[in-house]
Amino acid sequence: MAKAYEKIADELREAIRAGQLAPGDRLPAETALADQHRKSVPTVREALRLLQDEGLIEKQHGRGNFVRRPRTRVLRTNLRHQWEKARALETEQERLRTGATEHDTGLQVNDLVFHASYGEAKADKSLAEAFAVPEGTALVERIYRTRYAVETAPFALVSSYLVRDMVAVNPALLDETNEPWPGGTQNQLLTIGIELDRIEERITARPPTPEEAEELELPPGTSVIVLRKTSYDIDNRAVEISDVTLPGDRTEMLFTTPLERW
Repeated sequence: MAKAYEKIADELREAIRAGQLAPGDRLPAETALADQHRKSVPTVREALRLLQDEGLIEKQHGRGNFVRRPRTRVLRTNLRHQWEKARALETEQERLRTGATEHDTGLQVNDLVFHASYGEAKADKSLAEAFAVPEGTALVERIYRTRYAVETAPFALVSSYLVRDMVAVNPALLDETNEPWPGGTQNQLLTIGIELDRIEERITARPPTPEEAEELELPPGTSVIVLRKTSYDIDNRAVEISDVTLPGDRTEMLFTTPLERW
């Protein structure tokens, strides 16, 4: 037999799915719901917590509970890397027309809000091994955030690393004001004579940190997808490493592997 809070949650869930409560709508106050269902406020709160855990509603501090607006979904495929490599050779005018996020979301350049910040970091053991450099080697750390203009959460949390001595021959690659760079990292590397040969991606999933959950606006219980992308040049050197944290509730990963014919 369903518990009282489950019955309340069922009614609210059905109202949301039927469109009687639309995305962005404010739910009745907890006291009003308690009066309506002739139950206690703690029981109503249990029902609302259940809907929060399902990602159907969100609690806004000081304002109440609202039907959660669906976030823009991202389809990230491994075919994007060849698309980016081909795009790196196009004219600047053509490169300005679209980028990887637009490719993954179907949005247009003007739909997006982009932020980049550069800093200097020292290679820890993991990055040093990946780059085949001594620990403590100076790196350029690049932090990227891109979001849909009508949303407040970014599509992903991205930290990208380059070996400073490798890229410093082009000072433009050390200047965050040149972002967003038309053609992205592959075109940046092209300016210093680097061509990529392959990209390796290692993917895991885990619970988010409190900071990640807050920035990505994750419903309770939602995992993050953690991706380490290592780009190798035609001389088999690791030339760029990105740590990407993706929200598990709105990211789809698709891998296509062409097979040679017998």
